[in-house]
Amino acid sequence: MLGVDDRLARLRNGVPLTLRQQLALTVQLSLPSVIAQFSSIVMQYIDASMVGSLGAEASASIGLMSTTAWLFSGLCSTFSAGFYVQVAHLLGAKDAAGARDVFRQSLPTVALLGLLLTAVGVSVSPFLPQWLGGGPDITSSASSYFLIYACSMPALALHFLAGGMLRCSGNVYTPTLLSLLMCVLDIVFNALLIFPARPVAGWTLPGAGWGVEGAALGTGLALYVTAGLMLYRASRCLPAPCPAPGRGMFRVTLPCFRKALRIGFPMMCERVVMCGAQIVYTVIVAPLGTIAIAANSFAIIAESVCYMPGYGVSDAAVTLVGQSYGAGRKELMRRFARLTVGLGMLVMTVMGIVMYVAAPVMIGIMTPDEQVRTMAVEVLRIEAFAEPMFAAAIVTYGVFVGAGSTVAPTVMNFCSIWLFRLPVAACLAPLLGLRGAWIAMCSELCLRGTLFLVRLRRGREFS
Repeated sequence: MLGVDDRLARLRNGVPLTLRQQLALTVQLSLPSVIAQFSSIVMQYIDASMVGSLGAEASASIGLMSTTAWLFSGLCSTFSAGFYVQVAHLLGAKDAAGARDVFRQSLPTVALLGLLLTAVGVSVSPFLPQWLGGGPDITSSASSYFLIYACSMPALALHFLAGGMLRCSGNVYTPTLLSLLMCVLDIVFNALLIFPARPVAGWTLPGAGWGVEGAALGTGLALYVTAGLMLYRASRCLPAPCPAPGRGMFRVTLPCFRKALRIGFPMMCERVVMCGAQIVYTVIVAPLGTIAIAANSFAIIAESVCYMPGYGVSDAAVTLVGQSYGAGRKELMRRFARLTVGLGMLVMTVMGIVMYVAAPVMIGIMTPDEQVRTMAVEVLRIEAFAEPMFAAAIVTYGVFVGAGSTVAPTVMNFCSIWLFRLPVAACLAPLLGLRGAWIAMCSELCLRGTLFLVRLRRGREFS
């Protein structure tokens, strides 16, 4: 049976791939990424359940800052993509030496971006909770949480870069294993930092008792450890099938930086558009009260169990479409686009059904507060109906990234979320509470998925 490397080598060398081989390669690349995404969600569940045991105010403190945290992490991820998509194209064209040079040049540039984001995050952390409409009962802990989170940006940026480089070269197992390790470390660090020392079965478990701040610090420490390991692994074995990189130029060249901007800048704009809208969405939800903020936060985390597999398939789409593009095989690009989008929609449809049925259990794990649980379950079941079309948007976006076309998806995301979701949410939230805001979200995701499918069918990138 052929492995991932063998099938990717056939792709790069122009060897025909049967439908069965294409599907097998899609699954081989998707499954480890899906597992890695699940480990990320498990980590969020751990944080939420540990902090949730401290009460609704602690949960609301993190929930209030979550959308801004997504903006910062999204900027790290998309800027890194500007470099690792180049690596996918170069590997598809069998230019491994050029891919190695791009990897070297990406390191100082991405690290600098992480440092800049840290500086911005630390600067705004004292004022951000008030800007987002948080009440005086949660602003202090929310501010401290975000300050600590912002200090992990350099590690997060390099984590995304190294993981993307490995996946685009076909090495999907290392990022998966290190993501699982990060989940384990997060459990350990959170247990030590969130809770005070406490007796368990005759033993005294050590603990710092730092609460919300301990959750941020525990996650940051886990991220720094695994980012270092991910970067080391990428530097030793990327890009396959080259030998370990020796000395080379780390200063970014103008052609490389221009390509990174051409690919990454529209994606960064898309992240600003999407996460900026999520911040505005948080402002819409905040006046509904602490219970609504906490329920919204828990429901978003629970929903991510459903949509993160879509992001795993999207990662595979970037690799498959990107290397097919580099190899000049447009027909294969089209086939992989259809396969990955179909697989993503199938998986997330099943997950949507599971989410609807298991919503009480999923929320109950994270909080003992009955009011929060009831509200979160209600809105989570509303969102379950949007999952198939949400999958279409997620995976099709990965297809376009692999093809190096990122402007049109950014425009579609902007129109969908800013011209539809937010106005509808602003109208429905005062009338229907949190339920109205999630009805708006569900409707917008269905619209967005439709727009992406139409664009995929008619796009010049695949004609």
